[in-house]
Amino acid sequence: MNKHTKLIISLLFAVLIIFAFAVTRFYFSVPDETGGKGNQDIVATRLNSDSDGNTIFGTGDGHYGLIDSQGRVFVAPEWTELNFAGDDRCIASKNIGGRTVYGCIDYDGNIIVPFVYSKITERRVEQYDFYTAENADSGETVVYDSSFVPCFRRAWEGCTFDGSEMKLTSGKNSYIYTITPEGFLFTGASLSGEALSCGYDIDVTSRVLLSKLTVPMLEKMTADVGTYLEYAYTGDDDLLSKLTSGSRTGFLQLFPEEHKILDKKLKGISDIYIYSVRADGDVPRYEAAIKADTEITYSDDITGETRILRDVYKASVVFSGTGENNLTAVSGGFALRAPDYPKPEQNEPQTDSSAEIPAAGSEYIPITTQPAVLGY
Repeated sequence: MNKHTKLIISLLFAVLIIFAFAVTRFYFSVPDETGGKGNQDIVATRLNSDSDGNTIFGTGDGHYGLIDSQGRVFVAPEWTELNFAGDDRCIASKNIGGRTVYGCIDYDGNIIVPFVYSKITERRVEQYDFYTAENADSGETVVYDSSFVPCFRRAWEGCTFDGSEMKLTSGKNSYIYTITPEGFLFTGASLSGEALSCGYDIDVTSRVLLSKLTVPMLEKMTADVGTYLEYAYTGDDDLLSKLTSGSRTGFLQLFPEEHKILDKKLKGISDIYIYSVRADGDVPRYEAAIKADTEITYSDDITGETRILRDVYKASVVFSGTGENNLTAVSGGFALRAPDYPKPEQNEPQTDSSAEIPAAGSEYIPITTQPAVLGY
């Protein structure tokens, strides 16, 4: 190796040493952002702490984050409000689009509940912990359990409390849940429907029945009752496709074989009850019993005159299914096959009123005419 080559190698070695020294000096000169001293510069106030010593802190400018027991920041101070919610979660708020919205984050800063709520309220009823969250846009309420898992598959238009009872509303329907230490117990339902401009209500209070049914199942039953009644009075076969995708033979119109009926009108619906009936194998069955106030226009057999009959007829719709995903109506019909028509009017033959008067000296026996008796 000549002198020129040795000189080049020496220079390269010196450059490497200088570069390594510079890098080392740079890393030692940069402050440790995860250390306690660096974090203390942004901790203006300390608020609540959890059981592990984690503490909510404020920066003094209206923002909050979390530090651990060593004073190290593990949730950045980017929230306008922060409150512990258990299970390593916090209810937080932030300004989005000029308004304050609430959601939930975990201790890693991940969003657990979306920031779409105007408020999130922690509740404790009968030693059961849960949360209600009100949507900032729709005003609807979502009910979460203590781990912020939704308790129901929907948001509710209304949510009110009366002692240990929670009332949830959706449209005209309302549902009552009794709150126990184990959770929510379905104890009452009131639903409304309509068929041919006639409204009806269905109330269910049987806890045994409600233990088998869900809100979507009850809503389907209520809607299908109206659909069947419309079919029974109008004969519109297209309505059957809303009731079932299977056989339609089990669905009968009102008095389909009475050809002298000219028109059928539904005037009112009352006394609708839902029962659990004998199962079809392992598949539960339910029956909706109905009373339908009906006006029938028909042609009289004897006179041919058009007459109107008003009566209340019993009907039922049978459902089959184990849950909301497979519940379906399987049959519908009325108890009577024909109306109880009034008996036709009977006209008695007229008696001759010009009877002869007996001759003088004979016994006079007056002739009386009995009025005709109308039978109904």
